Amino acid sequence: RSSDLSKKCIEESIDSEVSGHLEKLLLAIVKWVKSPPAFFAGRLHKALKGAGTDEYTLTRIMIGRSEIDMLDIRAEYKKLAGYSLHSAIKSDTSGDYEAALLKLCGGDD
Repeated sequence: RSSDLSKKCIEESIDSEVSGHLEKLLLAIVKWVKSPPAFFAGRLHKALKGAGTDEYTLTRIMIGRSEIDMLDIRAEYKKLAGYSLHSAIKSDTSGDYEAALLKLCGGDD
């Protein structure tokens, strides 16, 4: 809770007080502060789901987090998506790009 006086969580307060790009920014900051692995798992899931792959986001997160908290991100990804990050990368990418991402990812959970 952001305050016992307001009885609102911080996300509810942000949602009711701001909008647009500032709201998105503040909500992203709150998600990251609460759990960086869950935040990055959500970003990866969004980058990999649906038609096409957001290769910029996928590459940036995989390289940037590979030696920091990839095991935790993989666990959060599996909780969020219901399948492993490894399997999502295998199904959405190919060739040398796939091979490099799978090395950064590590094992299959």
